[in-house]
Amino acid sequence: MPDFDMLVIGSGPGGQKAAIAAAKLGRRVAVVDSPDMVGGVSIHTGTIPSKTLREAVLYLTGLTQRDLYGQSYRLKEDITVADLTARTQHVVSREVDVIRNQLSRNHVTLCSGTGRFVDPHTVALREPNGNERLLTAEHIIIATGTRPARPDSVEFDGRTIMDSDNVLSLERVPRSMVIVGAGVIGMEYASMFAALGSKVTVVEKRAAMLDMCDVEVVESLKYHLRDLAVTFRFGETVAAVERHARGTLTVLESGKKIPADTVMYSAGRQGLTDGLDLDRAGLSADRRGRIKVDEHFRTEVPHIYAVGDVIGFPALAATSMEQGRVAAYHAYGEPVGQMDDLQPIGIYTIPEISFVGRTEDQLTADSVPFEVGVARYRELARGQIIGDSHGMLKLLVSPEDRRLLGVHCFGTGATELIHIGQSVMGCGGTVDYLVDAVFNYPTLAESYKVAALDATNKLRQLDRLED
Repeated sequence: MPDFDMLVIGSGPGGQKAAIAAAKLGRRVAVVDSPDMVGGVSIHTGTIPSKTLREAVLYLTGLTQRDLYGQSYRLKEDITVADLTARTQHVVSREVDVIRNQLSRNHVTLCSGTGRFVDPHTVALREPNGNERLLTAEHIIIATGTRPARPDSVEFDGRTIMDSDNVLSLERVPRSMVIVGAGVIGMEYASMFAALGSKVTVVEKRAAMLDMCDVEVVESLKYHLRDLAVTFRFGETVAAVERHARGTLTVLESGKKIPADTVMYSAGRQGLTDGLDLDRAGLSADRRGRIKVDEHFRTEVPHIYAVGDVIGFPALAATSMEQGRVAAYHAYGEPVGQMDDLQPIGIYTIPEISFVGRTEDQLTADSVPFEVGVARYRELARGQIIGDSHGMLKLLVSPEDRRLLGVHCFGTGATELIHIGQSVMGCGGTVDYLVDAVFNYPTLAESYKVAALDATNKLRQLDRLED
């Protein structure tokens, strides 16, 4: 008889939810993770620290209040790294405590250490004291997450040349910074440090950034970041990064040279599968360390599953949690619906971005007709109250059946607001529901009614012409 019914390698969002779901089904479950990484990368270096840092930045700089109190408004003049990390450390420690408590009260055994496969049903646990013992399980879930990808040509020191994991250990707020990569993580940190007053230069080899987002939203973000003195270098590739006594020098292939205090690489993520000895379990990973799975998150070995960032896109904490639950249910034949493709995306830049469904460009490429309804925060009483005059909500509506095809939000509370649109779309609702609905006043949620009225007025004009 195996030691456990289910063994989960990794305690991040995916692993944690998988373990708890299996425990709720009455199974004997264990989770393997290092004692200093309970909660995974999401808790310690990823989602939670970066979003907490963002809140600290917004609060201490008073950035969102400047429309009301003037451009010189600032809660604290000299903001130190200690000011920023105090809040982060508090939230991280509380979250770790919450996760430990959840695992404990669901009778999930937490095994401290790192794991590697010995065979398809056996994992060798290397404990912090160096001892090693074998754990056997009927089902195994790999939820090891990722780490920042590091180009071999760059000499990282974690202080002046760093990746996104090192940001929290900065000794001081840099006066200037080069961020290589204009992906989600790169743009989130670019906006945070620009808000702190750092002179930020973003280098991106592609011609644009955040190409999964609505073009108008991306243009708005670029406008606001440029207003914070961010410089963009699109279509540029880094040839070398030099470390000097007074900082760094980033040399581009075009010949441009950019001096800065620090350089941060945001060049994607690498799956944490190097030390798992996957071949002993009959598995393999691609060059980015990702494991291939089917629609049930089952690997090529039927009793071994993989969830979270280690399987690739969308690599979000929210989707990882659901993947973990679905995998655990499938392993034990518990009825479970397929994960809906209608998943919200949240990007915590300043201002934040969130969307669900398709973009205008995607609909146009697919030859799907649509009408657009827009609400501007400056037209809402709540927008005036909170001092957000640049936010917006955009609805993409089908003129044929009046259903929502996409919802795109930019500004304060975007990642919260998007769930209204997600719910309407998920239930097959139409724009007419939003027109007839009554929203609390004054709220940002009222933007749905304003945008819906805008869209239906345009549809009405179209109907009149066609009649």
